[in-house]
Amino acid sequence: MTIFQIKQAATGAVLWTGGAADEQQALDAMAREAGYADFAALPESLRGATVDRLNLG
Repeated sequence: MTIFQIKQAATGAVLWTGGAADEQQALDAMAREAGYADFAALPESLRGATVDRLNLG
């Protein structure tokens, strides 16, 4: 499992940090924590996010 950090593209605000197998699973996990079924269920206006793989070692 890899640690990812998802930020809002427009502001750089951190939306989610956590472990996931890949970027898509990280986006889905972020969306679920925000109350949505998955990333595809987010409103279009909220989908502008950047996903960074963190190197903590």
